[in-house]
Amino acid sequence: MDIDRIHDWHAHVYFDAGSAEPARALRTRIEERFAGGMEMGRFHERPVGPHPRWSYQVAFAPDRFAEIVPWLALNRGALTVFVHPNTGEALEDHRDRAVWLGMAEPLELSVLQG
Repeated sequence: MDIDRIHDWHAHVYFDAGSAEPARALRTRIEERFAGGMEMGRFHERPVGPHPRWSYQVAFAPDRFAEIVPWLALNRGALTVFVHPNTGEALEDHRDRAVWLGMAEPLELSVLQG
């Protein structure tokens, strides 16, 4: 598979009631650091889609991967970040092509199956 099939990347920052404030602080730092170079999703205080915990999404172009993902790895604190490409194959992108920063968690993949 050619990397040109990657339309963009999503990084999902996971949190819960006890880590919502650090998640908000990280979100602010992401917005300040990468202004104009990514798109922030909503701050979901419930599981959404295949994500087992509360989360928000950071969407970015493939050419930003080498800048954004290492920064998240070094600045996420105790938060878990789930990173996956978007190739048009949602199940495979989430199940087989993902990168975890922190502890991996089981996803609710049934929502991605046709």
